Amino acid sequence: MQCPLSRIRILKLPYHMDNLTKILLAEDEPALGQIVKESLETKGFTVFLCPDGAVALETYYKEKPQLLILDVMMPKKDGFTLAREIRMQDADIPIIFLTAKSQTQDVVEGFTLGGNDYLKKPFSMEELIVRIKNLLQTNQHNEASEMAIGDYQFLFKQQTLQYNKEEVVALTHREAHLLYHLYNNKNQVLDRSIILKKLWKDDDFFSGRSMDVFITKLRKKLKKDESVQIINVRGYGYKLVC
Repeated sequence: MQCPLSRIRILKLPYHMDNLTKILLAEDEPALGQIVKESLETKGFTVFLCPDGAVALETYYKEKPQLLILDVMMPKKDGFTLAREIRMQDADIPIIFLTAKSQTQDVVEGFTLGGNDYLKKPFSMEELIVRIKNLLQTNQHNEASEMAIGDYQFLFKQQTLQYNKEEVVALTHREAHLLYHLYNNKNQVLDRSIILKKLWKDDDFFSGRSMDVFITKLRKKLKKDESVQIINVRGYGYKLVC
């Protein structure tokens, strides 16, 4: 399905991103892909345009982009399959899906596979650029910032917990990523199936048991502050209360 090019509006926005920011754009419709690529490049992005999912996967490994824009319906490898494979390597890279589909199950599938945003064709370039900017800023902020969890300070990038700015507790890679997702959904229930697919790439019984073990480890590392709890919501997931 093609996106009517006449419906894409190219507007200038008052910001300029670092020209080292790499974006991988996977779009099999040549004219649309070129318009999006050129528009993003005028805003300072470096854009790698790929005509299908197979080329996109090769480009991802070669160029190490900071954000992905994936058309859902592509030859050789569709956007959902591509996202699933990339999420096995990188749980945090922002992903925006472009699609002509509008059915609810397609939107749900996109987010379940780890998509951060979903833009339905036809779309305006101003909307796409704003969403890109927001995702990049959020991702950079979360990686660099010190996140307060009760009396603990969580530094995701350093993979550490610091209690009362004194005692430092090291986290494993998996513990840090699990706590990162719990923190980003703090005081809300984090869907068990979604986090399993993001971090364990499968929501089967064995992956679920593995996640339970990591939850237990995080509880022990957070136990000095009694106001911090990781609650098991039976049949749904976990909630970080702080």
